[in-house]
Amino acid sequence: MMLVFILLGATVWDLLIGEPPSQYHPVVYMGKYVTAFWKYRPSGRERALLYFGGALVLSGGFLFSWPARILGMFPDFLFAILAVPLLKTTFSLSGLLGAGEGILDSLERNDLPGARRKLSRDLVSRETEDLSTEEVAGAAVESLAENLTDSLASPLFFFGVFGLPGAFFYRFCNTCDSMIGYRGGDMEWGGKFAARCDDVLNWIPARVSAFLLLAAGALAGENVLSGIEALRRGRLLTSSPNAGWTMSVMAGLLGVTLEKRGAYSLPGGTGPLDEDVLRRALRVVRIASGLVLVVAAVLGGLHGLFR
Repeated sequence: MMLVFILLGATVWDLLIGEPPSQYHPVVYMGKYVTAFWKYRPSGRERALLYFGGALVLSGGFLFSWPARILGMFPDFLFAILAVPLLKTTFSLSGLLGAGEGILDSLERNDLPGARRKLSRDLVSRETEDLSTEEVAGAAVESLAENLTDSLASPLFFFGVFGLPGAFFYRFCNTCDSMIGYRGGDMEWGGKFAARCDDVLNWIPARVSAFLLLAAGALAGENVLSGIEALRRGRLLTSSPNAGWTMSVMAGLLGVTLEKRGAYSLPGGTGPLDEDVLRRALRVVRIASGLVLVVAAVLGGLHGLFR
């Protein structure tokens, strides 16, 4: 039950304390490692950039999961005490919910510029300066659904299956993808390995998250049948092989169409995108997060039984 105890401790830490200072946060150092390594890329050479990107991901994944492996040799009590804050740094439930609540607060006060700033700062990488109120609410709903996988389900899935090293390996790969997994320039090839690795690692958690969102929608009184139909129609409409699963479910549950200009349109209904929709999305994500924690605890318990 050691992994279950660590999971519960890290969740309580996340909800009550939040993120540690940046000077102590492993993800900050992951970002610094990626930045420093990237400076030495073989610019303009496609195959060399592909190999370079692979070396970056694999070397960093090993480097940042190695201390967690060393911790496994400590006595159980000491291991648990140290592992709780370390696991917390690989996921952020309070940060995800807080970001959505901050945008909701601004929309409720009719502060569209403030909502745009919070959306850009906390949830999305797209330009937000000219988004309408409906587009801000929609983007927030999309990001809450998509980030249920990245911010919570995936790191806890790999923790449940592989322990603390698995959570750190996932978090480093995801950090690489968020920094260099883009099209254009040297990132087209240098970030390709990071992007594909992130897709593979998120494949199972994204699909599990989609079904947990359906369960959460049922508990929240949303339209589950519409969520299932939206999943059937929209799961493959995004460029990502994973994001469409959770976003399309959320669109159907809430009875709205979620769109990103020039990228995708996920039909789930014709309801208005407003503060109430965002409030309902937050309720669904809260419930789904609880279900994710239950699944992770079960995986952690099984891991302890069979290791």
